[in-house]
Amino acid sequence: MADTKREIERKYEGPPAGGDAPLPDLTDVPGVSRVIDKGVAELDATYYDTADQRLATAFLTLRRRTGGDDAGWHLKLPVSEGVRDEIRAPLSDTVPEELTALVRSRIREAELVPVVRLLSARDISHLVDASGTLLAEVSVDRVRAERLSGGAGSTEWTEIEVELADDGDPAFLDKVEKKLRKAGLKRSASASKLAKALDDTAPRKSAHPEKAERAEKAGKAEKGGKAGATDKVADASKATATAAKPGPAESAPHTAGDHVLAYVRTQRDAIVELDPAVRRDVPDSVHRMRVATRRLRSTFRSYGKIFDRTVTDPIGVELKWLAAELGVDRDQEVLTEHLTATLDELPSDLVSGPVQARVSAWSGARRSGSRQRLIAVLDGKRYLDLLTALDTLVAGPPLLEAAAKKPEKVISKAVRKDFKKVAGLVGEALELPPGSERDLTMHDARKKAKRTRYAAEAATPALGKPAADLVKSMKSLQTLLGDHQDSVMVRGALRELATEAHEAGENAFTYGVLYGRQEQRAAAVEAALPGEWEPIEDKGAV
Repeated sequence: MADTKREIERKYEGPPAGGDAPLPDLTDVPGVSRVIDKGVAELDATYYDTADQRLATAFLTLRRRTGGDDAGWHLKLPVSEGVRDEIRAPLSDTVPEELTALVRSRIREAELVPVVRLLSARDISHLVDASGTLLAEVSVDRVRAERLSGGAGSTEWTEIEVELADDGDPAFLDKVEKKLRKAGLKRSASASKLAKALDDTAPRKSAHPEKAERAEKAGKAEKGGKAGATDKVADASKATATAAKPGPAESAPHTAGDHVLAYVRTQRDAIVELDPAVRRDVPDSVHRMRVATRRLRSTFRSYGKIFDRTVTDPIGVELKWLAAELGVDRDQEVLTEHLTATLDELPSDLVSGPVQARVSAWSGARRSGSRQRLIAVLDGKRYLDLLTALDTLVAGPPLLEAAAKKPEKVISKAVRKDFKKVAGLVGEALELPPGSERDLTMHDARKKAKRTRYAAEAATPALGKPAADLVKSMKSLQTLLGDHQDSVMVRGALRELATEAHEAGENAFTYGVLYGRQEQRAAAVEAALPGEWEPIEDKGAV
């Protein structure tokens, strides 16, 4: 069984391997009472990755390590600068399936192979306060790295790690760093030992790449002239890895297509990056992944003049499927929360019968999904094919002629078109009498407001404040209309509960009281809608 440890540390460059110990006296660091020598640990770690280094590209590390007090498999997931979550699993001969699953969105069907072996002599010291409480662990690591695949050779270096104790104050690391800098040490230029090892042992680029390319083509010609199936698979794998790379170094957007594609890439990245969090059941991760899928689908529909919809529509179908799978339990959970909150607000003298117990039983019986089902979806071919389709789209976007035009015209037109649909539905809802038809129209208006909000989000880097203001307006409208839709859903659930209670011989009075309160809630939203909408309508779209 894997467990998780939040790791907060900083790395510093030491002298060449074999040099003098680089640590200054740390006893005068504020808060430190003693520096305790914990001896030297001999560590032997083999790092795994795909042949095209998809994990390293995403700043993930997966290793099998012996030696020290935490021997086993370690998967490190970046959280922020200097902060990583380390997922640990017991020592075994092969990569644990639970860790492989956590990198599935990165590696897809690719094989994990040994890429680097690190042999480290770790000289460990503990910084403790006056009560003996551990503040941080400081280690001087003398490292030898051996390339196992994708390169050749070895390299050696010394580095210093300062790792904050569990539940420690990150500000303490600043105090230690101040002392280390005074001693002439500086932050490591590499994000991790693996990154340095890969850089130092990477194949050297040819000074004449055109000659290397001609030689490669000649080699293929000797084998039959055309690239075989293995070459095609390798090319496809390379394209997937390239598309999955973060894009901070990409040029600034200029055209309409540039801007919308940047938004698409951000949502694609969010899905891939949230996958491990969803598998680990991190709070709000399922909701955030679902939002990313909806943003993508909305963007493809809103910007149909930029992307070829014969390509994006099939992907949109798959995104809708994924959003539905992610929402299987979440929708029921939200409905139960609303029912429970409404019941808690009711005075006790208006509660007749086992209402709370029936709500709980009703909710449990209708939870059609499970953690196991969701994990099966994330491990399934359909989901992995969707991720690959998104990678392919980002790597070679199906752009139409309008994509090359200036964003001010093309993007504005798309946003205005979505806004016009919202305006039509809100106007229609305001003219309808209360009832099911009005409820449905308000629900449609909410969905269109959400789509307009996402279109305006994509437009904000190009259009600036007008688009940002529209995002806020649509979010506010979406929230109001969402409150109305919640009341519709809760009333439907109350009717069902009342019927079940009546058939079981229970008093259904309380369900009627709750239903009436939900009707009042819906009426309040409907009354507030004109005041919410009028200033939005007057201001218009971008």
